[in-house]
Amino acid sequence: MVLKCVVCGREYPEDEVRYRCECGGLLEVVIDLDKVDTSIFNGKEIKLWKYESWLPVKKRVSLEEGGTPLYRLLNLESDLGVKELYAKNEGANPTGSFKDRGMTVGVSKALELGMDKVICASTGNTSASLAAYAAKAGIKAYVLIPSGKIALGKLAQAIIYGARVVPIKGNFDDALRVVVETSKELGIYMLNSINPFRLEGQKTIAYEIYDQLGKVPDNVILPVGNAGNISAIWKGFKEMYEAGVIDELPRMIGIQAEGASPLAKAWKEKRKFQPEESPETIASAIRIGNPANWIKAWRAVEESGGLFESVSDEEILRAQKLLASREGLFVEPASAASLAGLIKLLESGEISRNESYVLITTGHGLKDPNIVIKNFQVPEPIDPTLEAFKEVIE
Repeated sequence: MVLKCVVCGREYPEDEVRYRCECGGLLEVVIDLDKVDTSIFNGKEIKLWKYESWLPVKKRVSLEEGGTPLYRLLNLESDLGVKELYAKNEGANPTGSFKDRGMTVGVSKALELGMDKVICASTGNTSASLAAYAAKAGIKAYVLIPSGKIALGKLAQAIIYGARVVPIKGNFDDALRVVVETSKELGIYMLNSINPFRLEGQKTIAYEIYDQLGKVPDNVILPVGNAGNISAIWKGFKEMYEAGVIDELPRMIGIQAEGASPLAKAWKEKRKFQPEESPETIASAIRIGNPANWIKAWRAVEESGGLFESVSDEEILRAQKLLASREGLFVEPASAASLAGLIKLLESGEISRNESYVLITTGHGLKDPNIVIKNFQVPEPIDPTLEAFKEVIE
């Protein structure tokens, strides 16, 4: 097992604390596929650490993450006229988001490397997850957040788990820059998705989709913020393909919010990637203007024959309500971007209704309840009588 640069191909040993190649390129973990257990995909006892032979760590700091439900969305499937529609509900993880997959592996690696402090920049979910796993491991956690731009549910989690929460005057990209500098100068282990071991945990979403579905879906659609998850899931499917577990691959479709859509804009305008200086969207989890993993994400979409799309905040909120009212699935706004993107792409004819789709819903709706409250008018109270209630029904 080695760390390999996705730009120049240079390799580094797995026990070297390094986040980028000397050329500046991102690193990824290359595991030995001759040593993985290919017999475990049997649809049984699905949890993240079931796939331990596919993961690059020996220690284990776990909160029993993974094994999240894969729901068949029959009502929306009928409404949209789609052949097969599923949601992989990552909000069912211990801290309520997919970030737990990366943190169980990332914090385990931190202990392997002898680290006693970890750090991240976050729009919310990463901070909550890092804080929880650091608490479990008995090490110190520092989280830097954009001041005033983090959902209260996520902030409350980071605080209660015991992390040192540090607000930054700026956006996520400013916070990440400080974290990178801090990690380099002070030797604190960084667990943003620039860290390739984080993405090794997140690739298990692909393993579970195949394990639960019993086949490879035609398409996987998910929100894109810092762009690590889409590349991680693609890596998971590619590893299964290269190991002979599967004989086909899905298309990867990344959805961004219009106010924070540098990848979607570059893709649709057929031009080079350019960061956005002042990203803004109601979907705080993907309010990122300069995705650290954009090169990996671009490669995942390009290799899979997929695409990037952007959706408005109005489309996101409408999709959030649809998932809840039609399927009983309450997700945070960023998660709803996957459904919003599906609807938009179906209506434009860019994708076919005669295919199967798995939506990745990345975080629980209670992560950001204020969005719902702001967009819902509480009715006037009624008298406590049957007659008054009958008037409501009529």
